[in-house]
Parts: sequence; structure tokens; C-alpha cells
Amino acid sequence: MTRQLPKSMRANERLHAMIPGGAHTYAKGDDQYPENLAPVISHGLGAHVWDVDGNEYIEYGSGLRAVSLGHVHPRVSEAAHREIDRGANFARPSIVEERAAAKFLETVPTAEMVKFAKNGSDATTAAVKLARAATGRPLVAICRDHAFFSIDDWFIGTTAMSAGIPDGITDLTVSFPYGDLPATERLLRENAGRIACLILEASTQLEPPAGYLVGLRELADRYGCVLIFDEMITGFRWSEAGAQGLYGVTPDLSTFGKALGNGFAVSALAGKRELMELGGLRTGEDRVFLLSTTHGAETHSLAAAIAVMETYTEEGIAARLHALGDRLAAGVREVAASAGVGEHVVVRGRASNLVFATLDAEKNPSQEYRTLFLRQLVTGGVLGPSFVVSSALSEEDIDRTVEVVSQACLVYRKALDADDPAPWLGGRPVKPVFRRRV
Repeated sequence: MTRQLPKSMRANERLHAMIPGGAHTYAKGDDQYPENLAPVISHGLGAHVWDVDGNEYIEYGSGLRAVSLGHVHPRVSEAAHREIDRGANFARPSIVEERAAAKFLETVPTAEMVKFAKNGSDATTAAVKLARAATGRPLVAICRDHAFFSIDDWFIGTTAMSAGIPDGITDLTVSFPYGDLPATERLLRENAGRIACLILEASTQLEPPAGYLVGLRELADRYGCVLIFDEMITGFRWSEAGAQGLYGVTPDLSTFGKALGNGFAVSALAGKRELMELGGLRTGEDRVFLLSTTHGAETHSLAAAIAVMETYTEEGIAARLHALGDRLAAGVREVAASAGVGEHVVVRGRASNLVFATLDAEKNPSQEYRTLFLRQLVTGGVLGPSFVVSSALSEEDIDRTVEVVSQACLVYRKALDADDPAPWLGGRPVKPVFRRRV
């Protein structure tokens, strides 16, 4: 399989000359793809995208998991276009804000109030600020097993890319392991009266252990801290009411984004009225500068969000995502096993949010083998930094993807047998996003 990307390569050079990193999101950087195989996208439709060289791809993880209905979804696009033609931003709230809030609270009935923003980091940082204000406590406890919470200092200071962030800020963030209630209680006890909140994703690649979320809720109540669910990915992929609706555990605050806008910039902070009102005009407490963004309530993005929520609830999108993911996972596991790499190419996660691991001969995660695997996917016409599905995928798309993975697994087996993936990399290996040096 071969694929030529001369226009994409030239475009990448121009991007790097003008934009630090060559992209506006690190996870979209060309260092995340095999050398000379980082396509620059021209346009997309449904579950397919085309690069500037004219190559077509079946796409997974669309919009970094934000585009769950597929590109140019008719209902979403029509709603956005309608509001663009009526004005995007005014000196007072638009009636669209009222409709979007009402639809959100109807879709996620465990929340009592909601405030919209443009990106997930704004929402999670607002949740942390609200927790600190409500409790008067300085420390934030994050789940150390979850990959990302915010671009802001309270989180990024804990990563390998902490340059520019004072230690004094990073010292205010502590961590706890997922699924381990005793360890979390020890953290709370050792920092008695100082932890403002526990923030985590209710579920990622693993389902929560029996009783874990209920136990976490109980710990938060007992130690007087705020429980925050980051639902950027789980809402609405786990269910139309998010992970909290699926698992039946209500957090004090939760944050949504990604699928909420199907690619349009919109996020949400939601939660209990008593907390949310601290950022409002009906409290006798000291006011919290919660979320106040010029573009936070652009009409077209909120209209898109309304259309997304209506589509999810009326068409059972979460169930379709799970069905598509089940088909893909079963197919990949079958062809990987047939090629003798079933223990090296591993599909993980909930069916609506699949990722893959690439393991070396000792079954350790390997960037070299990830590069080999991605190279085979891209040249086979599959753009897949993950296997996260959109509802626009057809069964034929899934089956074609499995065919490409089958060929990739045959090459993977050759590399394992040779005990050297280098001949199949085509250049330098892909790199993790969070690393200290370029």
C-alpha cells in the first residue's frame, strides 16, 4: 500500500512556519503521525475526510472525539446556519441560551443549573474554582490515571510539560488512583480540611469497580469536598444523560464538551443549584467569577448543541455508537488473533470510545510499533489515532477498516518475528503528547 502526500507535506511546513507546533491542538500535531504521513485535511462528510492531496480516509476519533454524529450532520448544520443568519452575538442573552439550557437540563436531569462556555478547560477550571470558593479549601485532587483535565496551570503543572508554571501552583494539586477507595480516603485524611474537590472521569477504558462511584460519593460527603465528574468524553457517548445517568451516581458538579457541539465550540458546567448560584446574582455569599466569556453563548454553537441533544435522544445515538464499536472491536480482535498478534494489538475501552494499544515483543507499550500500525492504517485509507466511532460510520466502513487492520497485523507479525520494527517505520517514531523535550 502506498499513499503520496506532497501537498500535505508542503502545507505542514507552512503551518510550522506560522503556528507553534504546526497545529492548534497538540494531539493533532504531525509528530503524532508517521513521518511524511500526516495529512492536512481539506474537508469531511459523514465519517470520511479528504486531504489536500485528494486522498480519502475513513476517520476515527473525529475532532478529537467531538464529532460523534459525523461531519456536516444535516440537522446540526441547518440549526447553526439558521442562527448565523439571525446574528451570532448580542449585548444581552439570546433566547437561544434559554432553549439550550432547558434542553440540557432535560437531557441531563441530574443537573439543576448549567452555564455554557467554548472549551472543556474553561468548564473544568470553573468547576475547580467553584469548589474552592464553596469549601474555602486550597487543594484540588485529580485522578492520576486519567489523561487530561485542563490546559490551565492547576493541571498542566502536574504533567511533563510544566515549563512556565510555578511550583507553588502545582503544589496545590494532589492525586488519587482510580478505583481505589482506601487510597482516596487516606489522601483525604492526610489532607483533612484542605481538599476542595475530587475530579475524575466516571469511567474511561475500564468500567468502574462495583460500588466505586457510590463509595466516592460517600467519601466526598463525609470529608466535605465537592465531587466533580469530567464528562467531556462520557457525555453523551456513555448515555444521553452521560455517565452519571448510566451509573446512577450524581456528582455535585459535572463538565461537558466534545460531543455536545458535534465539532462546534461549546462546553458546559452543570451541577447543584446551591453551588452554581455562587457564580450568579442571587446569593448572599462572596461572588465567584465563574464563567464570563464573550463568545460563550454564540447562538450558532448553542443551536448546534440543541440539535445534537435532540438527535441523541430521538435517534438513540448512544446505542448506535455502542453497536458500531462492538462490531469494530470484534473484527479487530479476530484479525489480530489470526495474524498471531492478538496480545500485541489490543483494543480497549467502552464500545463507544475504543482505543488501541500497540505492544512490543515483551508486551510493553511501544511508540515504534504504534508508528508501524498507524503507517499501515493511513496508507490503507484509515485515519485512526484511536478507534473512537461516530454514528456516521456504516457497517461497510467498519468492515473495510477491519480489512486494513488485518493487513497491518500481518506486517506487525513480521516486525515481531524480526524483533525489529524499524524497517517498517518509514522514519522517526511517533511521540507522546506529554513529554519534556521536543
